[in-house]
Amino acid sequence: MGTLGLQALNRALIERQMLRERADRSALATIEHLFGIQAQEPKSPYVGLWTRLKDFRPQELEDLLITREAVRILLMRGTIHLVSARDALALRPHMQLRLDRELQSGPFAKRLRGLDLDAVAEAGRTILETTPQGTADAGKQLKELWPDREHTVLGNALRNKLALVQLPPRGLWHRSGRAVCTTVETWLDAPQQAMARRELVLRYLTAFGPATVMDAQQWSGLTRLGEVFDELRPELVTFRTEAGKELFDLPDAPRPGPDTDVPVRLLPEFDNVLLAHADRRRVIADDRLGVVVGGKPTVLVDGFVVATWSITKQRTVEVEYIDDLPPSRRKAVAEECDRLRDWIRT
Repeated sequence: MGTLGLQALNRALIERQMLRERADRSALATIEHLFGIQAQEPKSPYVGLWTRLKDFRPQELEDLLITREAVRILLMRGTIHLVSARDALALRPHMQLRLDRELQSGPFAKRLRGLDLDAVAEAGRTILETTPQGTADAGKQLKELWPDREHTVLGNALRNKLALVQLPPRGLWHRSGRAVCTTVETWLDAPQQAMARRELVLRYLTAFGPATVMDAQQWSGLTRLGEVFDELRPELVTFRTEAGKELFDLPDAPRPGPDTDVPVRLLPEFDNVLLAHADRRRVIADDRLGVVVGGKPTVLVDGFVVATWSITKQRTVEVEYIDDLPPSRRKAVAEECDRLRDWIRT
């Protein structure tokens, strides 16, 4: 059991997140390897794939959404993720307990009190499986059954109680639309079937390890994963952080040396690299977490967040630096911004 410093953890994360070298693989294989891509912003997964893949074109992801090989669905931490159809059916059951708790303690809790949420969910299921629509629209129909409740509150209950996918054109690159939903079972014509928690942990480590139990719980929103890690302990290797916390990892997973060179990379809003650990210092300093919470796309230099970026009205890429970088590093950032600009314009 050795010690891994932040630099070593950073290099392992960069490698597994396909940010050291753009990979020659399909978008679907990449989405599954990454165990989902954060997708609150409809177009951010496209940038997330561009920054990781050789010759990625938006049409490839659009085709996956249209052919139902990938879906946009509420998953980890109660946020929209882009995942493969297979992972949507296998991951969504694990999220239900957390989503139920959110209804009991979240901003709508008081206005839901005394309501039979299971009855609301079943009525909503019938509505959305018959005619896909927005949850607020479904809420207006539910209000006919529960006239003493606000339609927005009823619609929000459906968001948590049902496994809903957002249908194209929502999430397409060349066009978009409002969030129209139906159940994942109807859209994929298959039942939900939860993957084993041990598989969930192993998949997490593949994409985000080495990691602590708390890291895995932060990423997933699940609790009591320590029991799963203990069960898997004979199959894993362990390390310590510099603070003495136990890290788990797959024996054969890549752990590049801390001095490994990494290129400039542009990350979209809420990229999972920035959200998948309880201790995020392996990629972003604590005093910079506000840029992630604020939904700003970020710039990685030497593997760490040093700036934010945005697209201007002229479709150029503008950078706002947090750190004062030397001219050579700024030149590398400018070159990567030019590549993104050219890609967006194609």
